[in-house]
Amino acid sequence: MPKLPLPSTKSPSKKGIARALKVVKYLLLGTVVGGAAVAAYVIYALYTQNQTKTQLLQVGEERQVALNQQLQEVEEKLTVTAAELDAVKAEDQFQKNQELMTEIRNIQTTYRDAVAAYNDLLKLKEDTTRTQTLDADFAQVLTYLSQRNYASASARLTRLKSDISTQRAQLDASAGGVPANLAVNNAPPGSGYSRQAVENEFGKFQVDLVAADLGSTRVVVETASSGDCGDGCPVDSLANYVSRAGGFAGINGPYFCPAEYPSCAGKTNSFDTLLMNKNKVYFNSDNNVYSSVPAVIFQGGSARFVGASSEWGRDTGPDSVIASQPLLLFGGEVKFGGDGDPKKGSRGSRSFIGTKGNTVYIGVVRNATVAEVARVLKTLGLDNALNLDSGGSTAMMVNGRYVAGPGRNTPFGIVLVRR
Repeated sequence: MPKLPLPSTKSPSKKGIARALKVVKYLLLGTVVGGAAVAAYVIYALYTQNQTKTQLLQVGEERQVALNQQLQEVEEKLTVTAAELDAVKAEDQFQKNQELMTEIRNIQTTYRDAVAAYNDLLKLKEDTTRTQTLDADFAQVLTYLSQRNYASASARLTRLKSDISTQRAQLDASAGGVPANLAVNNAPPGSGYSRQAVENEFGKFQVDLVAADLGSTRVVVETASSGDCGDGCPVDSLANYVSRAGGFAGINGPYFCPAEYPSCAGKTNSFDTLLMNKNKVYFNSDNNVYSSVPAVIFQGGSARFVGASSEWGRDTGPDSVIASQPLLLFGGEVKFGGDGDPKKGSRGSRSFIGTKGNTVYIGVVRNATVAEVARVLKTLGLDNALNLDSGGSTAMMVNGRYVAGPGRNTPFGIVLVRR
């Protein structure tokens, strides 16, 4: 193995020391310069970072200021808008609109009350001509309405309705008496015409009756129109209906809407219930609103009463189909005792059609409510009966003369014809 040389034991020379010191000097100088450079870089980096943060903070603050300013502008706009809305509400046009709405409500209310009062007045005129004072009151109501004096119109209407009711009650009381020479007879005639007094727990009533055997008599309906009619429908007298059908007796039909009633505007002389006339034409066949109205079907030598016209189809075999209301008797039992309707609850001349066995009856009960008519017919022993129109529409003919009426012209008439 070779031997390594031993380090020299000689002392360094002065030149060597000088060179070494020079190297150390340069090394120290490099270290200082490098450290300064590093320090300078670090300081620069920190400064730059702080400047960036400052700039970012400044930008954020500027944005926040801008947002705050925008928010303030929005709030100011909302405040202005709210103020403008309040101003609009306070403007004359807004107030005028509110006043107009109030006036419209007043017109609607007083017009509705005026129509109702006028209808009541017309009903009263059917039984008396002594309505001059009431006519003057109603004319004053119209004057108030034309002046837009709704408070006075309403007050006068209230008084008018009260006066009409009072006069109606007085009229009913004075007409309640049955002629002294009219004998009480609680049995219906077997055939033909009879005027008699019927007495029961409700009082004494004058009744005009026509009885006919269904085996030898057809019950038909004559109509002024050849088909459905909703407004401005044709009408005719009962005398003409009986004459056209070649009948020996006749009576007015169900309820309809008379042309003279303001409430019938747009549907004058029309009716809504099911009916089949002499020519086998069905009226109001598609009107389901009134399909619950009772009806009677005359066919051959018999009659069938149903609680609702919807129970009957559209067969053209019968002589007639008549829907009317209310059903007074069914199977010998009273089916109507009152329903709170003031029209049915007032007294007047009331028409009906009914049966007992195979005998048909048409008739008029004088000065009676609808409920009282049902009781009168039960007293007479009828099995089934339907209420017909009343008041100014009431009319009955026998052998060419009126025994009740003649009443107003109507869209139909029920006629008894020999087979």
